[in-house]
Amino acid sequence: MTAPTTPAAGALPHQGPAAGTTPRTRRRPKDIGTAAETAVVRTLARLGFPHAERRALAGAYDLGDITGTPGIVWEVKGGRQTKAPSDEQIAAWMAETEVERRNAGADIGVLVLQRHGVGPKNADRWWAYLRAQHVMTVHPAGPDFPVRVQLAHASLLLRGIGYGQPLDPEAAGR
Repeated sequence: MTAPTTPAAGALPHQGPAAGTTPRTRRRPKDIGTAAETAVVRTLARLGFPHAERRALAGAYDLGDITGTPGIVWEVKGGRQTKAPSDEQIAAWMAETEVERRNAGADIGVLVLQRHGVGPKNADRWWAYLRAQHVMTVHPAGPDFPVRVQLAHASLLLRGIGYGQPLDPEAAGR
């Protein structure tokens, strides 16, 4: 039997959650990812990619998080890690997206990051990163660097070069 311990001076004993409240639980990374992917799928459906859906796990060769958008691989990141990522983290996620793009035989890879203070209902304002080479029509073999735009603007770019539903001329002016 162990001896009872006393709290350090000034420390309050743990009393658990206050009466009438529920303890705050941590969300599992898988749940965070699922919520982010679902938000992006719903947004893509509104933005000209009506067949977008979450991809089932594909084993050793990851093919991205979203399917139903021929020629495009989508890698979606949500949660705390996306709120203020370093340049190195963005580069690592872009490299991951590029591997998935090659695995899927897709033309374009898009990395989507949840933004700080922008919830799932406004996922069209989340950041979308694309390779400049993949969307440049003037010099497609030119310098390659990541381009960051809001997801809504990425969908306009992609639809403008022939992906998704044809671009509505009215929507292009927004």
